[in-house]
Amino acid sequence: MEYLVGVPWLVSVALNVGRLTKRVSQPINDLRNRVLPHQLGFFLLDSKMLLKFFVMKEDVDIGKVVRQHLEMDEFFTGGFAIRGQQAMSTKPETEESSTHTAGELEKIADEIDRCRKCDLGSLRTNSVPGEGSPRARIMFVGEAPGADEDAQGRPFVGRAGQLLDKIIKACGLKRSDVWIGNILKCRPPENRDPRPEEVIGCLPYIQRQIELINPEIIVALGAHAARTLLNTNKAIGELRGQFLEYYAGIGRPPMKLIPTYHPAYLLRNYSQENRRLVWEDMKKVLAELGLPVPE
Repeated sequence: MEYLVGVPWLVSVALNVGRLTKRVSQPINDLRNRVLPHQLGFFLLDSKMLLKFFVMKEDVDIGKVVRQHLEMDEFFTGGFAIRGQQAMSTKPETEESSTHTAGELEKIADEIDRCRKCDLGSLRTNSVPGEGSPRARIMFVGEAPGADEDAQGRPFVGRAGQLLDKIIKACGLKRSDVWIGNILKCRPPENRDPRPEEVIGCLPYIQRQIELINPEIIVALGAHAARTLLNTNKAIGELRGQFLEYYAGIGRPPMKLIPTYHPAYLLRNYSQENRRLVWEDMKKVLAELGLPVPE
């Protein structure tokens, strides 16, 4: 058996060396016609040359896997156009104010790196404080770092993060325009759900980050983030798609918070309807901020 090196979409294809099954060759031909080789992460070479692939079980429907990833990519990065003048993607602030906010966020990051309030601080490889623009109009807040985030010390860099990047791009924005982070700043073992004591220990960090950045809208990614920030037990299906109120502190006006499905949920529960719901939520965010809404 041979092995494929580097597949950004994590699309795996099964075959024996020297033998392309009909079940595999057709999706490959479809890919040849629809995307560029560098997008695939592997080269579609002449039939006389060696093809290298990851080996999968025979019962995997390769065509379905390929179609799902193509459709997911096209849904968030194609088939629409952003029209009109792009409004400001970040808040207008003085350089002094922006520098101050960035400095305070760095102090919080240092605190997080030294934190040992719970066992996660001793189990992690890297803390993941969050990253993005200190002048962000939009903050994306998820649940907790995963394995890729733990390895790199950056939020949303794994499969779910790649999908989030596509969603942000589909909104006409760049990752550097927004701020991205999580409730927990360290990865729970085996990506298990956060424990109450872990949330209690980490919550002040994200609260202070929200206060400093003071975004116009918080997008809570998934049930855990939404429930924690809103202090509710409601299901994500009940919460998503609505502008709700997040209170950053006594005497401060409430901020707008909209829950939506976590990108990891989209990857696990692939359907046109789930993707449509997330996209509808993001279009509401753009409209609320006066940003062009993709057609």
